[in-house]
Amino acid sequence: MTETEQEHTLYAEPLFHVGDFTITNSLLTSWIALIVIIAIALSFHFSIKKIPGKIQNIMEMAVEYFLGIFDAVTGSREKSIKFAPFVLAFFFLILINNWLGIIPGVGSIGQVIVHEGHEVFVPYLRGATADLNTTLALASLAVVASHILGVIAVGVWPYLNKFINIKAFLEIPKKILKDPTIILVNPIKAFVGIVEIIGELAKIASLSFRLFGNIFAGEVLLASMSAIMAFAIPIPFLFLEVIVGLIQALIFAMLVLIYVSISTTAEEH
Repeated sequence: MTETEQEHTLYAEPLFHVGDFTITNSLLTSWIALIVIIAIALSFHFSIKKIPGKIQNIMEMAVEYFLGIFDAVTGSREKSIKFAPFVLAFFFLILINNWLGIIPGVGSIGQVIVHEGHEVFVPYLRGATADLNTTLALASLAVVASHILGVIAVGVWPYLNKFINIKAFLEIPKKILKDPTIILVNPIKAFVGIVEIIGELAKIASLSFRLFGNIFAGEVLLASMSAIMAFAIPIPFLFLEVIVGLIQALIFAMLVLIYVSISTTAEEH
């Protein structure tokens, strides 16, 4: 009789295939999160009234609170309103995924499969943000979108000069007679652009690994505490993970807002 193994893997486990497309347990959870967000958004959309009720008042207060936080980053209510839908989409998607990962049954209800001669337990659902693929995709989308918005706001040539500073080299022949030090200063400016490119790659790594690490560690912690005692001990850690999930979603959203705000601001400003 073989012993069934259950462990938290760094990768999402495949459940089934649709043609050549693999459906994993974390992907399934992320789809559920999207359905939940769409359902909530539609219910609020169709319940909006000119004379707001209690729930609408709470939502308006929440939106105003977020805009107040965004103003501290953007320095402009106009920019905050412009970027709010993009940033809040990340916030709510990550928040729902974080909280879905700690719901009883997620990660504990599944099927047993035979892998390399061992019986392995594969859960049907797994917190999407506990999968590095998901957090890497979210981080990549956020950083790429910030560059697209930067090009739209600043212009192609000024924006590209932040990374490949051709302008710095073109200025050397024009200003070398008036300012000989330019032959040393401007190549340094061009080198800073290369550092900027490395920094953009570091943003993706930082965003993805921070979120993944915190959520994955939380799930492992809850599983460990549940193994010790299934009822009393995990409860305080469950509340802790609720708070951690909220904080991590807010940190990710605020960092995205900072990146977008910096990208859409002209370099001289």
